[in-house]
Amino acid sequence: MKLVIVESPAKAKTINKYLGNQYKVIASFGHIRDLPSKNGSVLPEDGFAMKYEISDKSSKYINEIIKLAKQADEVYLATDPDREGESISWHVAEVLREKKIIKDDTKFKRIAFNEITKKAVLAAVANPRIIDIDLVNAQQARRALDYLVGFTLSPILWRKLPGCRSAGRVQSVALRIICEREDEIERFKTQEYWDIGLDMLNSKGDQFTATLSAVDGKKLDKFSIANEESADKIVNRLKGQDFKVSSIQKKQQKRNPSAPFITSSLQQEASRKLGFGAKKTMQIAQKLYEGIDIGGETVGLITYIRTDGVTLSSEAVDNIRSLIQDKYGSKYLPQLPRIYKSKSKNAQEAHEAIRPTDMLLIPESLSSELDKDQLRLYDLIWKRTMACQMESVLIDMVGADLVSDDNNFTARATGSTIAFDGFYKIYQEGIDDGKDEENKMLPPLSEGESIDTKKIKPEQHFTEAPPRYSEASLVKRLEELGIGRPSTYASIISVLQDRKYVEIEKKRFHPTNLGRLVTVFLIGFFTKYVEYDFTADLETDLDEVAEGKRNWLSLLSDFWLGFNENVGKVSEHKIADVIDYVEKSLDFHLFGEQGTKKYEENKKCPSCSNGALSLKLGKYGAFLACSNYPDCTYKKTVSKTEEGGEEGSIAQVDNTKELGLDPSGQMVYLKKGPYGWYVQLGEVVSKKEKPKRSQLPDGVKPEDLTLEVAVKLLNLPMLLGKHSESGEEIHMGIGKYGPYVKYMGKFTSIPKAIDPFSVSLAEAEEIIASKGKGKK
Repeated sequence: MKLVIVESPAKAKTINKYLGNQYKVIASFGHIRDLPSKNGSVLPEDGFAMKYEISDKSSKYINEIIKLAKQADEVYLATDPDREGESISWHVAEVLREKKIIKDDTKFKRIAFNEITKKAVLAAVANPRIIDIDLVNAQQARRALDYLVGFTLSPILWRKLPGCRSAGRVQSVALRIICEREDEIERFKTQEYWDIGLDMLNSKGDQFTATLSAVDGKKLDKFSIANEESADKIVNRLKGQDFKVSSIQKKQQKRNPSAPFITSSLQQEASRKLGFGAKKTMQIAQKLYEGIDIGGETVGLITYIRTDGVTLSSEAVDNIRSLIQDKYGSKYLPQLPRIYKSKSKNAQEAHEAIRPTDMLLIPESLSSELDKDQLRLYDLIWKRTMACQMESVLIDMVGADLVSDDNNFTARATGSTIAFDGFYKIYQEGIDDGKDEENKMLPPLSEGESIDTKKIKPEQHFTEAPPRYSEASLVKRLEELGIGRPSTYASIISVLQDRKYVEIEKKRFHPTNLGRLVTVFLIGFFTKYVEYDFTADLETDLDEVAEGKRNWLSLLSDFWLGFNENVGKVSEHKIADVIDYVEKSLDFHLFGEQGTKKYEENKKCPSCSNGALSLKLGKYGAFLACSNYPDCTYKKTVSKTEEGGEEGSIAQVDNTKELGLDPSGQMVYLKKGPYGWYVQLGEVVSKKEKPKRSQLPDGVKPEDLTLEVAVKLLNLPMLLGKHSESGEEIHMGIGKYGPYVKYMGKFTSIPKAIDPFSVSLAEAEEIIASKGKGKK
């Protein structure tokens, strides 16, 4: 009997069907042993000896492996084809050696395959190898590094920053990225700017839009028109001006398809297009890889899912090209196959990209075999794989410069049309933050042609803070920096959420105050170890271990020497010094900008009014306390732990605030409920008679809310008037998706640049009309 050991029972079930009766396939159920979560599991003073233990959960699986190994002529170690899989195989072999079950190492046969198909499995069995000890040591080094950082740094955190749970080597750097973006957003000062659009008519009466690009020979940049006054001056000068076409530029742009999926790009696209978190994406992909029952046969539908290689096998490329020819025709097939190279920093494993194992299994044919989410992810992988070998998209770009009759103004009109859809035929990559591509055509224009100005449209804009990270954009940023590995991104995100260091709201990461406390502490006292370059360079060092170019024990020794010395220095700091540093670092976040009225108000104790608030650390985390203690005992929790306190910012002294009396004499309250902040008119009388309430719209901060605005919110929706043509009423309101105008039962969003409370009837009619024309 020949024993085959894989990680999962699903994988075992699939492979078992491909091998004959002389093989017995069983699962190890992942790692069979690991470093226990206690001090002394890694011993730097003893050559970094690692004390592995078999968990209670793994004992029964080990017993089964031992029992069958005793009867086996050969043991095939068929775990995943990466460092983690190599490590699992090594641990299984080590346990069988230590227990003297197998004394002859030649009985061990390491086999690996990139896809779970009959052909791939049989080829692997026919070509076994020995365990790659360099890959094993790279994984051991990573595990030891993570253990040493976690078990050395966490006690320091508990002592110096009570309430903080733990810190991880890579997770701390990811948390820093999220916190630094939040700090950017908080410090961002919006800036007003204007542009001037022109509705134009060519000589044939065709309408198009242009934007003013120069005034008096001076090119306009983003902030050239800084306010309404400047815009009005230009508008007054433009009145009565018509234009001529001074020049036309035409060019064709070629857009090439993206590379086939690697782990990180799959996670990003699944987040953008399907709304899947990284963890969910990997769980579904794992099932597609291990095998799905199709027509009574278990079939592995996609190749191995933990990879940062963008290559495809020549056989796969031939199959894809053949299918493109048959399904879409020769015009969609490039003359030569496309070859891709990895752009990611520290790309490591020489595996294929993620692709379907059989391109002929088109998504539609699997609709009855896969559940909804499995089908959607498989469809995404199939389309991306097809698209990567298809022809480029050709886009015709047209630009026209228009000069006014008095030669004082220049306007620019642009348009683009897709001349050939190429790979867009089946697939278009999503974007994280920005505007989707628009297909905007210009009517035929010729140089010297007279152009009539139909309407001048000055438009106000405000600069916006950078967006918070989504799962997709965070994974992309980690990949760009070379931090972590494809297989670790999902766990990094999960750990940050489990530790309450971040929260996800509207699919965006918000750091909690607890997360920010940890980050400023680590940046202040363990600067080197949360630097992006240091963490990325450590990944490069681990790659060199995997390639046999570096000794893993010397890597650990070099790291530990500096890190342990740093720990010793921080241990000597008094908690008062730590608190002082953390408070200074979080001063802007807690109280606002120094020297402003808001800062003075936030710093003042709301209880005794003559005391000042400062940061303190207690058993349950950080809180703000009055300087007049013990005469004034005011406290406000600013970070939460599992044991105590709710988190809040200084502006949220409590969850109910009286704003004042409305015109009818009823008290208006600002309150916070499970779905966010809202305003309420009067008290709750009974369950049947609930007081009037209105949710705070995005952009209105609780601390900035005035009684006047609150009363306006409570009076929504409000009547703006009757439509000048139909006579139907137009109302303005604020709903789940922001401000809107309602007309004839239909809702149209009010653009962000327009204050909903000052929108006029004429503006409302224009907003409604613009929707009818299909404009944003």
